[in-house]
Amino acid sequence: MATYKRLLLKLSGEALLGEQGHGIDGNILKQYADEIKAVAEKGIEIAIVIGGGNIFRGVKGATQGMDRVQADYMGMMATLINSMALQDALEQKGVHTRLQSAIHMEQVAEPFIRRRAIRHLEKGRVVIFGAGTGNPYFTTDTAASLRAIEIEADVILKGTRVDGIYDKDPEKHADAIKFDTITGDEVLKRRLSVMDLTAFTLCRDNATPIIVFDMNKPGNLMKVALKETVGTLVTW
Repeated sequence: MATYKRLLLKLSGEALLGEQGHGIDGNILKQYADEIKAVAEKGIEIAIVIGGGNIFRGVKGATQGMDRVQADYMGMMATLINSMALQDALEQKGVHTRLQSAIHMEQVAEPFIRRRAIRHLEKGRVVIFGAGTGNPYFTTDTAASLRAIEIEADVILKGTRVDGIYDKDPEKHADAIKFDTITGDEVLKRRLSVMDLTAFTLCRDNATPIIVFDMNKPGNLMKVALKETVGTLVTW
């Protein structure tokens, strides 16, 4: 059965809200842990980057008068909170994990070291990358692209609440058309919202494919990992 060998899964912090208005929905967390565990048990290596938008968004803080650098560091802390929550949910299900942080925080996470991260993956551990890139002005999308390239992941899986890439916002337009596959150049030409430009350029320069899919539909992560046609594949 065809599978990817190594995946980088990018999750949004907002996805953890579930039906709540703030914080982390424990049911969503458990669902994600179950999905990730099932894929890991297939022998597929999984690394994860998760955003912090359910707790704090640096850009939003900056627009409200906060210093942008300070706000972005607060956003990085928020990603670590989510990463720790996901790590705990996975560990409770018997999944061996490692949390690596771009900001040194020895009491809760290892520092990010590329070779060590790859070794953990080779040993079958799920590796979670927290604190973004460790630098302000960069999004967790960029962190996901950067880490995927560093660990030589086969593909970036972007788990969202929509089931792929459309020619326009499907939540606003009933006649929106979904793409099964699309080239990165076409995404740029149409100015479709997939990742921010820095993240997308990193993927383009390194020919890293991206799959955008609905993470909240049970079984979708496994289907994507097994190379079934789910969501939208961005190729170069």
